[in-house]
Amino acid sequence: MRVLRRPRGARKRRSPRIPGGPGTPRLPRAVTAPLGCLPGLAAALALVLCAYGVEHAAESPAGTAARTTAAHQAPRPPIVPRSAWLGGDAREQPRPRYDDEVVAVFIHHTDSPNGYDCADAPGIIRGLYEGQILGRDWDDLGYNFVVDRCGTIYEGRAGGADRAVTGAHTQGFNHRTTGIAALGTFTEGADVPGVMLRAIAAVSAWKLGTSGTDPRADVRLVSSNGGSRYAAGSTATLPALAGHSDGYMTDCPGAALQARLPDIRTLAARLQGRGTRIDTRHDTQNALQDSDTQNTPQNSDTQNEEQIR
Repeated sequence: MRVLRRPRGARKRRSPRIPGGPGTPRLPRAVTAPLGCLPGLAAALALVLCAYGVEHAAESPAGTAARTTAAHQAPRPPIVPRSAWLGGDAREQPRPRYDDEVVAVFIHHTDSPNGYDCADAPGIIRGLYEGQILGRDWDDLGYNFVVDRCGTIYEGRAGGADRAVTGAHTQGFNHRTTGIAALGTFTEGADVPGVMLRAIAAVSAWKLGTSGTDPRADVRLVSSNGGSRYAAGSTATLPALAGHSDGYMTDCPGAALQARLPDIRTLAARLQGRGTRIDTRHDTQNALQDSDTQNTPQNSDTQNEEQIR
């Protein structure tokens, strides 16, 4: 393409003194219209500030992320704050760690008795906290969230339920993930209450929605610890909504809960407003029916969670 050059010695044309005149970029009508009501200097200053704001808003990564993920963000479910189960029993601990976002969820069970009264759940969670603090010398509860058999969601690890808090729940894959623990033991033959499954799906949909991640998709995570199923530094392709055993050698979250993960993924995707195949709807609805049947606890190798690495 031929480019016309300005003859040497030609004078440069001065930019117009009046903002918005020929040769200057025009602001959107919605921005410029109110400026006519302002006196001279105020109008000029407002033009400069508006132009700066428009330019930098377009460059903002946060604004871009919001536009790309808003379509599939699920609502935040009701969450009981950490103070409700911990009270004044919190021990001194270092400041929480954070990641840039949450791109995967790991599902666990706590390997504790199933036949509890839901009013006793806060005390049970406090017992888990003390067991991990005193018994394993951890600095906090490893799970980011705990869900009881009545579908109540509890904030677990400190740092803020709305933030990408680095947990201590899945060895090698604590970063950029959230750990959700089902309160109870869900090995083969155990019944998982439908309200518990729905609550797990709600938390998963909400946390994964903040990064625009489809709960039915696979994600790539880098292992930080060779004690996981993957060598340290290697990249693993895992479900965005995974069981503990997908990343670590364990029976957690139990065969009964592991078998329900496809249904939880489907429901979580619906909560994000994503379309699902017609042939999965009936199965998902059946899988999430309420059930109050509880079995006695069984032994399970679920106590292999690590501190943050």
